[in-house]
Amino acid sequence: MWRLIDAPLPSWFRWLTTGAGILLLAAMTATSRSPAQETTNPLQALVITIDGPIGPAIADHIAEQLVEIDPAATGLVILRMDTPGGLDTAMRKIIRAELASPVPVAAYVAPAGARAASAGTYILYAASVAAMAPGTNLGAATPITIGGMPEFPEGGRDEKEPDKSKQDEDKGAKPADPAAPLDTSTPEKRKLVNDAAAYIRGLAQMHGRNADWAEQAVRGAASLPADEALKLNVIDVVAGTLPELLRKIDGRDVLVNGEKKKLATAGLELVESEIDWRTRLLMVITDPTVAYLLMLVGIYGLIFEFANPGTYAPGVIGGISLLLALFAFSVLPVDYVGIALILLGIALMVAEAFAPSFGILGLGGVTAFAIGSVILFKAGMPGYGVPIAVVVAGTAVTGGLLVLVLAMLMRSRRRAVITGKEGLIGSLGEVVEWSGRNGRVRVLGEVWLAHASEVLQPGDPIEVRGRDGLLLTVQRTGTASQ
Repeated sequence: MWRLIDAPLPSWFRWLTTGAGILLLAAMTATSRSPAQETTNPLQALVITIDGPIGPAIADHIAEQLVEIDPAATGLVILRMDTPGGLDTAMRKIIRAELASPVPVAAYVAPAGARAASAGTYILYAASVAAMAPGTNLGAATPITIGGMPEFPEGGRDEKEPDKSKQDEDKGAKPADPAAPLDTSTPEKRKLVNDAAAYIRGLAQMHGRNADWAEQAVRGAASLPADEALKLNVIDVVAGTLPELLRKIDGRDVLVNGEKKKLATAGLELVESEIDWRTRLLMVITDPTVAYLLMLVGIYGLIFEFANPGTYAPGVIGGISLLLALFAFSVLPVDYVGIALILLGIALMVAEAFAPSFGILGLGGVTAFAIGSVILFKAGMPGYGVPIAVVVAGTAVTGGLLVLVLAMLMRSRRRAVITGKEGLIGSLGEVVEWSGRNGRVRVLGEVWLAHASEVLQPGDPIEVRGRDGLLLTVQRTGTASQ
């Protein structure tokens, strides 16, 4: 046994053990680094861009980024905004993520010419740092109700609420235009406005910003440019570029997840957040124009499949498109009366094809389709509507299909019957055998008993002139009937 142990090891075993030792040493070296050593590298400032209406897809993306963020590697998150507003549910999801973020969040309205209107104003007030680039504006945060949910287009002042214009003038804010009164004619609308005002006041007080102007932005749709917003303590800083923003907020005390922290942003490396393919796909699907077209493709695909069973492709494409459209409608501010009118219009046009009414059903269908397309997405929501050009094109295509169906129906009525008893009249054939005035002829590939007023010969070309049961009346081609 000792001799076996003292025997030289195979070369392959020595190489194997040496490689394993090197790998183990490398792993121990990599894991032995302390957190302090890892954070000696420059921290990053993660830039997330909001460009356009605030919807479910971008809200999910921002929330996921803030939940998964590593405070050891990221010192600041910058929400760079240029938005006309958006959906209340999406806005509140972003705000909840901002307030719960383990790292400071800076809302930055940029570039020059951008705006943070409506829902964007709430997001800016909820951030640890509120910043704007020169030539930008914010405000007009009056909510409206769409489908039972508050949304944020432009609005006017609530004449039934206490007038704060004098108080705002003392603070330097621009009062709302009294010519555009805010509609609070019902208790539900008053509750909606009061809730939105209290919500934005709470966000303003949390970060020590101008709560009175914030409320005026809700009740009076007030707006401010960047310089005036800075003077009124609506925002914290005006910066033309991201590097300038990092320099100006360095050393500032801010509230982060309920705790006071001092910012250290001077040496942060700016890193753009990449939007993954799933978010991009959801952003495309939830675009109102795309959702509208998906609905039309889905409906017409299913109609074509039901009219021609076994084609499969139209049914598969139509089913997928319709389900995607329904998903989009579930998160978009749709008017269900508009959907009902579109479906009614298509149903009337289909009925025209099966029960021709000389265009009455078809014309009503086109009218219902056009009206439903116009009101499908409620007015007043910036970025959430179908362009009129798309509505016109969709209606024109639908009307074109109706005209095509009517033309086919009229042409089919004028066409000669080619089946049954009448279908044989005028058909050509030849004599197979003949005796006297009777014999057999071949017509359209079939052999028939035939009768003629003249004597025929096998092989003579004939034309069918009549039919009585299984007996055809024929004559030689080119001769007149007797």
